[in-house]
Amino acid sequence: MEVMQSLTSGGSSGGYLTSKLNDMIGWARKYSIFQYPFVTACCGMEYMSVACSHYDIDRFGAGLPRFSPRQSDVLFVVGTISHKMAPVLKHIYDQMADPKWVVAFGVCTCTGGFYDNYSTVQGIDTIIPVDIYIPGCPPRPENVLDGLIKLQDKIQHQKQEV
Repeated sequence: MEVMQSLTSGGSSGGYLTSKLNDMIGWARKYSIFQYPFVTACCGMEYMSVACSHYDIDRFGAGLPRFSPRQSDVLFVVGTISHKMAPVLKHIYDQMADPKWVVAFGVCTCTGGFYDNYSTVQGIDTIIPVDIYIPGCPPRPENVLDGLIKLQDKIQHQKQEV
């Protein structure tokens, strides 16, 4: 880190080496997505179908789900979230290491869906920040892959912290 600062401290705030390192770290994070699936409802079947050979989420670097929040960097919230589950979801999100991203999978996760009652959270963005919304009831695997590509683009182009 000190070598990089001494190479780039020529009066400018960022240099060639730092920008190329940011690009390299962004590319590496883009293709090494370790996801934590928080599956609660029927959207789980569509989530599982994305991993099948016909769609193959593994070619995007996101094929191996982690079931430990400390080993994952993307939280896939799949299905309906009740107010009783909300503290658990928040606790899992807080346990994840930075940088972390959240994907809201399905209309029930995004907006509460057709559950307009006292027990269902009307969108998980009231609990945790969401980076990508994948709408649908249930979302098609093509939509999931499109959301994953948009998340990869967001990961690659954000400022990387070394």
